[in-house]
Amino acid sequence: MKIVLLGDSTRLIGYGKSVEEQLKNEGHEVFQPEDNCRFSKYLLRCLFDYREQMKDADIIQFNAGLWDICNINGDGEPFTSLEEYIENLTRITKSLLKITPKLIFATTVPVRKENPYDDNKVIDQYNEAAIKVLKEFNVYINDLNGLLRDDIERYIRSDDMLHLTRDGIEVCSKRVLDCIHQLINELNS
Repeated sequence: MKIVLLGDSTRLIGYGKSVEEQLKNEGHEVFQPEDNCRFSKYLLRCLFDYREQMKDADIIQFNAGLWDICNINGDGEPFTSLEEYIENLTRITKSLLKITPKLIFATTVPVRKENPYDDNKVIDQYNEAAIKVLKEFNVYINDLNGLLRDDIERYIRSDDMLHLTRDGIEVCSKRVLDCIHQLINELNS
């Protein structure tokens, strides 16, 4: 099977490498960009660049959100409004559905409470809206946020307050693989 992993640094410097290695060891073809897919509009733009590598994919997991909710300009507002975020995710989903009906959306992971740019209440609001819309497209939801939120100190690094620790990478990798294996089983049945 051909599997595609798209997303921000939660994937890139988080679970991506270990998931790719495991899937390749199982005999699957895997594509994931070396680029950080950053915020939802950037990911939407990148779909054009990755179109050949994603061609004929059986399963695609994607995420976007940490950059979108970030108060990057210091004005108290998320970088991407909730309305634009949902519009971007909808467009991404429609584009990916042209490749495969087997899509997985990974929710945005929580951050440490002392993070000056990101707020878990905003992350929860964006995740809730994303889940509601993406379920309408029958996208499988991989709730990484729910997986990590009860032990943020263990799973989110203290130096930058938003990237995964080794334990965070391990549990997210397992969850991503579980979700992908579930869809592989569906495709094989």
